[in-house]
Amino acid sequence: MSTPRFLVSDTVARALAERRPVVALETTLVTHGLPQPDGVRVALELEAAILERGAVPATIGVVDGAVRVGMTAEELEQMGARRGVAKLNLSNFAAELVGGSSGSTTVAATMFAASRVGISVFATGGIGGVHRGTSGDVSADLTAFSRYPVAVVCAGAKAILDLPRTVEMLETLGVPVLGFGTSEFPAFYRRSSGLPVDRAFDAIEALAEAVRAHFALGFGTGVVVGNPIPTEHELPRELYETALAAALRDASEAGVSGRAVTPFLLDRMRALTEGSSVATNRALLVNNAAVAADLAVAMVAAASAR
Repeated sequence: MSTPRFLVSDTVARALAERRPVVALETTLVTHGLPQPDGVRVALELEAAILERGAVPATIGVVDGAVRVGMTAEELEQMGARRGVAKLNLSNFAAELVGGSSGSTTVAATMFAASRVGISVFATGGIGGVHRGTSGDVSADLTAFSRYPVAVVCAGAKAILDLPRTVEMLETLGVPVLGFGTSEFPAFYRRSSGLPVDRAFDAIEALAEAVRAHFALGFGTGVVVGNPIPTEHELPRELYETALAAALRDASEAGVSGRAVTPFLLDRMRALTEGSSVATNRALLVNNAAVAADLAVAMVAAASAR
């Protein structure tokens, strides 16, 4: 069997070779996280935000059986227009590749691909985690954090999850949870979950030093960088709590499980908030991309100073 292909764009390859800051981006937001045409539009907006802060964006996806690191706008538009695009995580990644399929990368799959080509910073919306209830459903994102040394800037874990159990699982796996501008783990649509982070940082340089130290110690695990949504873009608490309770009830009644849970709940939140959750999602994504770019720039600067 031939080795699966990793096709790194010239721009990303050159940046990595020259040790310039690079930030990975996932593609499930294009196919499953946001409705079209918002998915493609926001993906390109994230790339622009990263470029504006002095880093190079590397959007990752699978196109016709090849892992693309640094997708073009045309490839993103084609992915967004396709129906039934596979949502790739660690368990189905290889099978989709050898079948010559196309797929969007989850947090887990993006961490794997980023680590494989030498990218150490990644921006996303919210990570996966431990699901509510007694199903035992745990996102492969947590497995990826235990395996791949990548710093993931996120607005915490998706609010539809069991946040206390998710944070506890990260601790069990030896994954640091660092807060940027917050001492509490963010709750995606809301700034705070009431759960403490391992360490809070207000300066990007200090955060970069902590991330670099974690990687240098050789633990082999990733880092969660909790970056709360800007205050002005939070969902109002009452709307958030009412919509979330209804969405969870709908998922239970519909018997949704496995990979279908998160897209179902995000879609219900979108409907129940009359689109407000989409605007909130976009705001936190852009904010995370900007902070991830600043982190990547600071990490490169710190490395150059040594």
